Amino acid sequence: MRSFFYFGAVVGLLLPLAMAQEPRLLNLMPVPASVRLGEGALRVESSFRVAFTGHREPRLERAAQRFLLRLEQQTGLKFPASQDVSQDATFVLHAVRAGAEVQTVDEDESYRLEVTPSGARLDAPTPLGVLRGLETFLQLVEAAPAGFTVPAVIIEDRPRFPWRGLLLDVCRHFMPLAVVRRNLDAMAALKMNVLHWHLTEDQGFRVESRKFPRLHQMGSDGLFYTQEEVRGLVAYARDRGIRVVPEFDVPGHTTSWFVGHPELASAPVAYSIERGFGVFDPAMDPSREETYAFLDEFLGEMVELFPDAYLHLGGDEVNGVDWDNNARIRQFQLERGLASRRDLQAHFTRRTEAILRRYGKTLVAWDNVLYPGLPSDIVLQSWRGPSSLAASARLGYRALLSSGYYLDYMQPAARHYLVEPLAGESAALSGKQQARILGGEACMWAEYVTPANVDSRIWPRTAAIAERLWSPAQVRDVDDMYRRLEVTSRRLEAVGLSHRSGFEAMLRQLAGTHSVDPLRALAEVVEPVDIETRLKARQYLTSTPLNRLVDTAAPESDIARAFAGLVERIVSRRASAEEKNQAREQLTRWRDNHARLEPLLRDSSLLAEVLPLSQNASAVAAAGLEALDYLESGRRAPRSWNEAKAGLLRRARPPQAELRLMIVAPVRTLVGAVKLD
Repeated sequence: MRSFFYFGAVVGLLLPLAMAQEPRLLNLMPVPASVRLGEGALRVESSFRVAFTGHREPRLERAAQRFLLRLEQQTGLKFPASQDVSQDATFVLHAVRAGAEVQTVDEDESYRLEVTPSGARLDAPTPLGVLRGLETFLQLVEAAPAGFTVPAVIIEDRPRFPWRGLLLDVCRHFMPLAVVRRNLDAMAALKMNVLHWHLTEDQGFRVESRKFPRLHQMGSDGLFYTQEEVRGLVAYARDRGIRVVPEFDVPGHTTSWFVGHPELASAPVAYSIERGFGVFDPAMDPSREETYAFLDEFLGEMVELFPDAYLHLGGDEVNGVDWDNNARIRQFQLERGLASRRDLQAHFTRRTEAILRRYGKTLVAWDNVLYPGLPSDIVLQSWRGPSSLAASARLGYRALLSSGYYLDYMQPAARHYLVEPLAGESAALSGKQQARILGGEACMWAEYVTPANVDSRIWPRTAAIAERLWSPAQVRDVDDMYRRLEVTSRRLEAVGLSHRSGFEAMLRQLAGTHSVDPLRALAEVVEPVDIETRLKARQYLTSTPLNRLVDTAAPESDIARAFAGLVERIVSRRASAEEKNQAREQLTRWRDNHARLEPLLRDSSLLAEVLPLSQNASAVAAAGLEALDYLESGRRAPRSWNEAKAGLLRRARPPQAELRLMIVAPVRTLVGAVKLD
């Protein structure tokens, strides 16, 4: 059954651009800047040895050990440890020089990988390039009739953007270190290089402060990272060529700060950790010198934990209600000539930026703080849209794009993939202005994720974003992306992610003693609604269990997408007889699935809400079968039939149980293709 479901996801594709003329199928992601295939292949046998020449350091040695371990897991072979000399080595690694002591945004990540039937060599200016090239080599390994091989190839590669990040919110729902580490491993496999660690929020303060212990003791429910754990995580990331940029969101989204330190707040009330989600009124008091003195001391402590040159101070969604209601703050504005909330926030941004500057750090903030006259070397992160990205670069600021990369909007990988940082208004910028756009970040906000399902919300879709930020801009073939994404998804399982196994575990939990198969059949053709729709659907709290089908289903239905492609071929008369049979078999399964699933749905309080969804899936599939009958027989349908099916499809389209039925659109295409009397 699984092989049928993935009939549209083949394992190989022709790489665009440099690979377009080659008949060989490779499954590289991100697509390298240049690929030239040679003749033959390198056999990977138990004699496979890795050796270093040039610069050598413990980070490279650990990388080689991890590489060999993953190669062993991939092939089942056992390899000797890396060695000091290149004589008789199968794979020679050569870094010209050491990297920066603290990884920088502009550090060279390029590499050259050459594989011949007799051996392989990886050359890079710095250890970062070696790390990236090792990931490419692992992607090239494939099973062959006589064992495992790597095709003869010359790859010359470099990233298009120097900042390729993932924001991980660990505040709204706490994520244990094991979750963060395995996502770092996945990021490294896709050549991403920045973990944006969102550490403070209304719902939780997640890092230990020894100078102000009430912050984490009273603002975290006991769920926080110790300073030793932070240092270990930063070192773990550096080993994988990933910078860690922490975010301490101020002056808004700060309720958890005020539980232990209400003197920082603009309103004199008692505070407790926020249990709901949304934008709240509490904000730091920007008029008191004591606020800046506190932040100075706190940030002075934090910069010792996070060596990166950049530190994120948020700045988003300050509604100003508590500022407007505070007479002393209004008087402060009047005396300083700060006419608006925006002026007041700009004052706060200048003061906090100056604190960071004294500590040798560069401020990163959300584009809400965009304001002419701020220091020109800050970095603005655009979540409000590409216009603010272009405006930031035009005004002289460096910028990052996150608009279009919000993972909690449950958009398909294709939509993220086609979001281009240098498109739209940014395309009209000068070359100097475009150079200020450093790259972008995928954003995983945690209102509706837990350790059980967070991997499935991030991956494999983020691999498409990673490719957009690494590969040449011309690499935009969506079909090719999806083919490679299926292979990449399986590879990410081997790295340690639970995006697939977690789905199965949650399904089994929901099914209980019933067979899980009919529940899986429904779960695989639905998609969760986006974060805004969920916020409106019901009241969620941090304590609300996220154990329903909406929390289990993948953000994108591969099966529904493949079925839609099959339908397009049918209505355009390009489908083979086998493909028509596949469509009929699949529709028959969906039609008949409700009868198998109904006993489980009626027995489960968690699943009763999806009973109408299952009924609709059956009815929609039945309509698709009727449409196929008309199309294959060439008969015309009565207009009353068309009207009845159109009504059915309209009723089945709106979300139910916060899930969308993804076979509605392709069945509508089938129905629409039927000729009428």
